[in-house]
Amino acid sequence: MCRHRPHCPPAYATDRDAAHTVASHPEQGWSLLCNGVVVFDDTGELLPDGEVIAPHRHTDAHCGSVPDPKSPRARPRRSSGRRARR
Repeated sequence: MCRHRPHCPPAYATDRDAAHTVASHPEQGWSLLCNGVVVFDDTGELLPDGEVIAPHRHTDAHCGSVPDPKSPRARPRRSSGRRARR
């Protein structure tokens, strides 16, 4: 299927996501790669034989940098465009 030089990785290789995109539908959340893999925005994949690869997104939870939602720094600041009076 791939006519690129060098050839894109096959659908069953570990680096299959490196293949070129031949059709992109960001409004629907998916793209088709030249090796026949459908890649979804949530990082899930559908292989040509119908095998499903669960989403494998790297999250901040793995890095230990998830902010405490109760922390004042985690809350977005609201700006009214004016400075508050004291």
